Amino acid sequence: MIFPWLAFAGFAIAASITPGPNNVMVAASAANHGVARTLPHMAGIAFGFSLMLTAAGFGLAAPLTAFPALQAMLRWVGALWLLVLAYKIATASAPGESRAGPPLGFTGGALFQLINPKAWLLVLGVTTAWIAADQPVGPQIMAVVLVFATATLPSSLVWASLGAASGQLLRSPRRLRTFNVAMAVVLVASMLPVVFGADR
Repeated sequence: MIFPWLAFAGFAIAASITPGPNNVMVAASAANHGVARTLPHMAGIAFGFSLMLTAAGFGLAAPLTAFPALQAMLRWVGALWLLVLAYKIATASAPGESRAGPPLGFTGGALFQLINPKAWLLVLGVTTAWIAADQPVGPQIMAVVLVFATATLPSSLVWASLGAASGQLLRSPRRLRTFNVAMAVVLVASMLPVVFGADR
């Protein structure tokens, strides 16, 4: 069986560029700190998600699939942490203000994937739908990781550019605060179907 590169590439691009916690956080970071300072965050997302795909492909997906309670726990832990992040985004100071926090960075972006419910649902979906059990696992995992890593960075860059452009338009602290609150609301809203829809 030949790996369906073209079909999977379309899936990976669609999954990577649609709104979700990673993209919303990248846009908010770029609006507040600029694209350059958000690049480590974007690289961390790609790295962390690639590690998750690799681990799941080599067997981690099995216990998660076998124990729905474990999946539910991961979703709710991730949802609670997202609420904390949404609050931090909503209350972020304008650039130049003394209490403005630093961007999330590479390590933060990578570790966040471990509690990102959307990332886990993607990982479980990829490993069950795109990796054939009757074929060697290693080459297939390498293929899905390569395609997703290639799709994730440009998709993140699109959202960072949109965020940075918004930040340039929102020069006043009041307008930037309004943008940050809106991004926090979008972040929470993006997770509602994942957290509650998976229980149905």
